[in-house]
Amino acid sequence: MTRPYDESGQPNKRIVVIDDDPSVQEVVRAYLEKDGYHVFVAGTATEGLRLAERIKPGLVVLDLMLPDRSGEDVCREVRRRSDVPILMLTAKASEDERVTGLALGADDYLTKPFSPRELVARVRAILRRTLGGEQPLVEVISLDGGELEIDTVAHEVRKAGEPVELTPSEYKLLTTLARYPGRVYSRFELINHVQGYDYEGYERTIDAHVKNLRRKIEPDPKHPRYVETVFGVGYRLKKQ
Repeated sequence: MTRPYDESGQPNKRIVVIDDDPSVQEVVRAYLEKDGYHVFVAGTATEGLRLAERIKPGLVVLDLMLPDRSGEDVCREVRRRSDVPILMLTAKASEDERVTGLALGADDYLTKPFSPRELVARVRAILRRTLGGEQPLVEVISLDGGELEIDTVAHEVRKAGEPVELTPSEYKLLTTLARYPGRVYSRFELINHVQGYDYEGYERTIDAHVKNLRRKIEPDPKHPRYVETVFGVGYRLKKQ
């Protein structure tokens, strides 16, 4: 899983910003550093990936329009290496494009031009969720005879004994459902637990997170055993 804490045991406040616009770099750096974060900036995808690998940040701010590779490609590459939270920045404003970014593994989406204060607020919210909020009622939740385990102390999910790499949003979604197995959560409830606020296009957003989660934890994602759809209502974790 991602490193929500640094080497000294303190919350990981290192942030890598990947954006080729100097004015955006300057504003984002100024506002985040004023809020106490340690900001490292890259202007290309290649530089950003190297920086993220070296710095091991607590969060990545990623622009989708980069000179050498698309932000979508960078998101895929980051997700192959890590589950670090990703906040996407983009001039693309359509709901389809936002959902596509979330489906790739991003945790949140901010459309340009944006308010720097909103960016800081979203960074805070993502990192707060990463550090943990409401936890399930037991330390280890075991499903399907131990085939799937959710360890809330180690902040780890295991499938057939092997760790499963979940993004912070996917982990928060799973632990929210696992708090009361069998209880049906509406999409509106889930997006407020996962994203922390009302999110435009929330139904498709939570559906994208569920799809990604199922792909990672289900034996057969097309016929889910754990995360069940309750048509017309939302989702629930199957009661064992």
